[in-house]
Amino acid sequence: MDSSALKKWAIVLGLGLIIWFLPCPDGLSPAAWHLFAIFVATIASFILQPVPMGAAAFLALTFCAFFGILKTKDVLMGFGNGTIWLIVCAFFLSRGFIKTGLGRRIAFFIIHVIGKSSLSLGYSICLAELVISPAMPSATARGGGVFYPIVQSLSSAFGSEAGPSAGKIGKYLMQVGFHADAVTCTMFLTSMAGNPLCVGLAASAVGVELTWMEWAVAAIVPGLICLLLVPIILLKVAPPEIRETPNAKALAATELQKMGPMSKDELVLAFVFLMCLLLWATGSLTGLGATPIAMLAVSIMLITKVLSWKDVLLEKGAWDAMFWMGGLMSLATALAKSGFVKWAAAFIASGISSAHMGWVASFLVISLIYIYSHYCFASVTARISAMYAAFVAVAVACGAPALMVAIAFGIFANLPISLTHYGNGAAPVYFGAGYVSEGEWWRNGFVVTTINTVIWFTVGVAWWKLIGLW
Repeated sequence: MDSSALKKWAIVLGLGLIIWFLPCPDGLSPAAWHLFAIFVATIASFILQPVPMGAAAFLALTFCAFFGILKTKDVLMGFGNGTIWLIVCAFFLSRGFIKTGLGRRIAFFIIHVIGKSSLSLGYSICLAELVISPAMPSATARGGGVFYPIVQSLSSAFGSEAGPSAGKIGKYLMQVGFHADAVTCTMFLTSMAGNPLCVGLAASAVGVELTWMEWAVAAIVPGLICLLLVPIILLKVAPPEIRETPNAKALAATELQKMGPMSKDELVLAFVFLMCLLLWATGSLTGLGATPIAMLAVSIMLITKVLSWKDVLLEKGAWDAMFWMGGLMSLATALAKSGFVKWAAAFIASGISSAHMGWVASFLVISLIYIYSHYCFASVTARISAMYAAFVAVAVACGAPALMVAIAFGIFANLPISLTHYGNGAAPVYFGAGYVSEGEWWRNGFVVTTINTVIWFTVGVAWWKLIGLW
């Protein structure tokens, strides 16, 4: 073990032990307080990563089981949660998009149709992101695996490379690709791995059950406006030297020609994807849950051999997500049952209430803290793990409607991805291309995030009123 890992372990264990041995606050049982210490140490390990997140969650559960802090059934409870298996199945669906090339085909087709200028090229990327995002829960795989190579190819086609020629168009396209990826993470339950975690935490913290359709309906109007604004905002703050891009259509046509006609596997996957969208959208009518629908999709892909069982076994992202999400879900559920979340929410809410702001102002303040705290995190999931349940519980305790809060904080978990070059897994991929300086990235990220935040607190809140969330 190297010195860096030892330092990280020292911080994680030290933090856990300090909380463990601090006097238990009034109104809490020692068991609840000790569970909180384990939870904090686990979150710290997610942030610092002395070991991968899946391993950290497994270690925390092992400690709880071995020392009798939780019963074995409670330790393993999170792995039976439907939302965990929804995201696992979504990873397999995502693998299908990458394996068959359907994701690239969709992106190049859209570019071929509308990519005639730098602005329309930006919209091509945004539209392709929107189309693919419901089936790809990994923002890293979507942004870094599917779209980054396309953006890189487009930039090179116009003679725009990292360095002096970056400003031709590459700098603009790289930022559009990243910020579009961040916006689409907010729009669907299955567009980012942490979103189902929010659903599970909302159920345990405030008793709210969220569906795929409820999330999509709540996000669609403000999300589309944000997506429409991204290319325009970046055209102003990072204007490309090349404004007309007639070569883009030719490049896209060439790539489509190389790919040839749609394969059988692509056709099957397209059918499966459309089927999922239809069934998820009509779940309230059919009574079908999101997880069984996703399981059906994977089953069809296995039967038709779009995916092999080996593909399933080798999909590391899915199994890693299952471990850390399932482990965290077990801990969060146990923490809620212990009474800690209710106690903490009441404690913080009493402090906010003393300012006599009302629930609207309280919700605004809590939301802004929640959003801009992402400067301190390199992982959306880690921030959700650390803050979502507590902030949702506090907002509800201040009088905010529980359903609105649960959805809003799920969306707001993804909203500030744009802030930094380490905001999520796709950020280092785009930033690492070398087209955009760190200063430009932070400045433009702040501008885009702030404008998007204003959209959500104006159009978004009005839309939520219209659909009855508050």
